[in-house]
Amino acid sequence: MQNATLWRALLGVEKTVVEDVEFDEDGELLVAHVRPRKRARGRCGRCGRRSPGYDAGEGRRRWRALDLGTIQAVLEADAPRVNCAEHGPTVAAVPWARHAAGHSYAFDEQVAWLATQCSKSAVTELMRIAWRTVGAIITRVWADVEALHDQFAGLRRIGIDEISYKRGHRYLTVVVDHDSGRLVWAMPGRDKATLAKFFDALGVKRCAQITHVSADGADWISNVVAERCPNAVRCADPFHVVKWATEALDEVRRQAWNEARGAVTRRRAGRASGHAKALKHARYALWKNPQNLTTRQQAKLAWVAKTNPRLHRAYLLKEGLRLVFQLPHDEAVEALEVWIGWARRCRIGAFVELQRRIVQHRGSILAAIEHGLSNGRIESVNTKIRLITRMAFGFKSPDALIALAMLNLGGHRPVLPGRK
Repeated sequence: MQNATLWRALLGVEKTVVEDVEFDEDGELLVAHVRPRKRARGRCGRCGRRSPGYDAGEGRRRWRALDLGTIQAVLEADAPRVNCAEHGPTVAAVPWARHAAGHSYAFDEQVAWLATQCSKSAVTELMRIAWRTVGAIITRVWADVEALHDQFAGLRRIGIDEISYKRGHRYLTVVVDHDSGRLVWAMPGRDKATLAKFFDALGVKRCAQITHVSADGADWISNVVAERCPNAVRCADPFHVVKWATEALDEVRRQAWNEARGAVTRRRAGRASGHAKALKHARYALWKNPQNLTTRQQAKLAWVAKTNPRLHRAYLLKEGLRLVFQLPHDEAVEALEVWIGWARRCRIGAFVELQRRIVQHRGSILAAIEHGLSNGRIESVNTKIRLITRMAFGFKSPDALIALAMLNLGGHRPVLPGRK
């Protein structure tokens, strides 16, 4: 094997001529002087189109390559500019690195793989770079992966949800493929305009191919889906519907607690004690499913039934709605109608308001029961995104967070350089 071939393999470069290699003993740095092969020269760094030369640019520059053992290595070459017909004067493309990047392809690929497999400190310590540099690298890598793969291919059943990624009500809107479990799209924001960008990217033809959409019942999601995918079956996530009932139940419990401690009849309420304190500690007994109650919580629930019939009736309403989702579709239709009538006549304000909301989303609730569709997959992806968000703390923009999430959960995880 010739030395030049060996050095190309060690440095992880292709279509490159290795002119010379020198070692700086003081800086413990290996410098490889390289240049593109003739066919790879004179191309625009943005589009790759062959273009006439413009000037010498800013002279020679360096790109960080993978370390050779414990020694840092860099590639050094001229960086002339070409005059692209589309982009104007642009730095010429080089075969060993992306445009405007300071690292080689192999270096970027290894960083991207480590970011999806290792901790933050492990990546920065091993690769000897700052965490913000990692964010820039994975954004570049994901842009290339996205250009090679069609994330929207074969989309039929999707789930839509939002997740908080930063304090100050900073949210991501995420879209997940129900059939594959892949994260297919994410964007900062949680409003109609943000979700409309997904359907714009999807295109009219593919929007018409969407058959089912599951969501949490938020109006901003329902309205956009109804406009862009009128033929799709809209399914309300059962977990969120039962959560509405749990929130209504907790509102009734707080009202009973405030009445018991005198917050309603007196200007200044006293500290919770006796009956009020017992109501405060009944929260988990009222929230949990009956089969999961401990013996103590069962006794607490029996005490609520004897001392506060209104609160106990609210608990039964919550359980009645939860049981609707455990029935076959035909029985669920009748059971939901019975529940709506019961809630309408219950004279409990929170549940009267809830039944109006249930009536509004009745079609999507029954569709979720009929098709067995929920946001379970989306919640699973959201849990993983939360872990990624903790790791991504310190990135300059949400674009790096989205890139890291897509590399992890988008179905195209990076591989180490030199591996297939």
